[in-house]
Order: sequence, then structure tokens, then C-alpha cells
Amino acid sequence: MNMNKFFVKLPNRGLIHIEGEDRYEFLQNLISNDIELLKKQNAIYACLLTPQGKFLHDFFVLEGGGFLLLDCEGGERAQDLCKRFNLYKLRTKVKISVEEHNDVYAVFDASYAPQYTDSRHPEMGGRSFEKPGALKQHRQEEWDRHRISLGIPDGSRDMIPEKSTLLECNIDKLHGVSFEKGCYVGQELTARMYHRGLAKKHLYVVKGQQLPPSGTDIKVDDRLVGEMRSHCGNLGLALLKDADTGKLAQDIVIC
Repeated sequence: MNMNKFFVKLPNRGLIHIEGEDRYEFLQNLISNDIELLKKQNAIYACLLTPQGKFLHDFFVLEGGGFLLLDCEGGERAQDLCKRFNLYKLRTKVKISVEEHNDVYAVFDASYAPQYTDSRHPEMGGRSFEKPGALKQHRQEEWDRHRISLGIPDGSRDMIPEKSTLLECNIDKLHGVSFEKGCYVGQELTARMYHRGLAKKHLYVVKGQQLPPSGTDIKVDDRLVGEMRSHCGNLGLALLKDADTGKLAQDIVIC
């Protein structure tokens, strides 16, 4: 991907607003990353899990001036995240609201000051809620291919709610998990998988002239070796059993 100055409008994004004096403690007890990191960086990447440690939502958390903002998947996914947070609110002094649709732009320009930096990978640029009018707009497919080439999952397109684990999706390598903070929802399984090396399958970048549709099983000689997730052209992400990565069919290769 040409990393010259340009931006891409990202599809299907929403916002969660969290206000109130307990907002930091509230999130700290729920999400996979450490909210204290906001003291030294402008945003953190994190996930909300089930009590059993399975993926529900991923998002970026940033300061909003007296409140916290979560840049998340939009539409019904944003509504679902808001409802789940409200279930945990109880008597906590927070107010949670949602915007189902919000414009978000991925910006690739070192001289442009975005709302925040995409902390998952140094080549993912920044993000802005305002259209960078002075820059050239590229197609969303170019961003999609770029993030796939870096092995970065795109929310529920690549991680299955209530089924995927963070380690199999490499979220720990994308700075989305803290293993030093205290307990959070789903922490026990995540920590156990990490410290005992229990993840036996992972997302891999794959290439092929005709990749299977997203959600399709990948088989070799009628033996299940993985599942196709999102792809763009001849490049995609696939969840593969680590032991079978050398046994793929000739028309699919790991990059």
C-alpha cells in the first residue's frame, strides 16, 4: 500500500459515550486492556468478553473531554455493546449512550493530527472523526487489503462473537490485552491460555487466486484445517490449526 498522504472513510462505525465520575473504574473492570494507558497515549484498543473469555466486541477508547468515547462497530453492533455495558452498570455512577452511525476516517499522513493513533500496528495510521478535506480519498478496499496484509482482524468480520478467543485472533500481539492489570470480565481464560500456551489455532494471512467465501470451512483431503474469514481480492485472513499450517492445498498459501 502506498503510504503517501491520503484517507479512507471506514464503513459501519458507531460511538459509545460513557460519562460520570466512575467511568474509568467502570471500564477498567470490564475491558481487556488497561485504562491507565490513556495517561500516556491518546487511545487504547480493547475488547469486551463473555465471562467465559469469548469475544463480544472490539473498540478503541479515547478521552472525549469529561467523558470517554468508544469507537466501535456501528448499527446493531453498537446497540448491542451499549446494552451489554448497561447490564454491568448497576449502581455505578456512569451514564452510557450510543450513536449507531458515526463517520470515521483512517488517515495516513504524518503531518496530519488525527483524533487518535491506531495503536494496533505502526503502519495503521491514525483515525479522525472529521473528514481530512486537504487529503486525497482512497477506496475502502485499499484500507481493507492493507490491514489484512498486516494480519489485523476487523471486528466481527474476523472474530465470531461468543466463540472466538483473543489469543487465537492475535489481539495480544496487537496491544489489545493487558496481562498486568487486575481482573476483568473473561480475564481468567485469557490469562490461562496465554501463560500455558493453550491457543492451538490462530488467524493467518493467506493468499490464493480464488479464496473461499468468508465463513467457509477450509479442508484438505476432506479434513478440516481451518475457516476462511474476511478477504479482499486474493488476500485474506483464515483461522487455521497451527499444526496444519503446512498442509494447505496448493491454491492457498500462508503469506
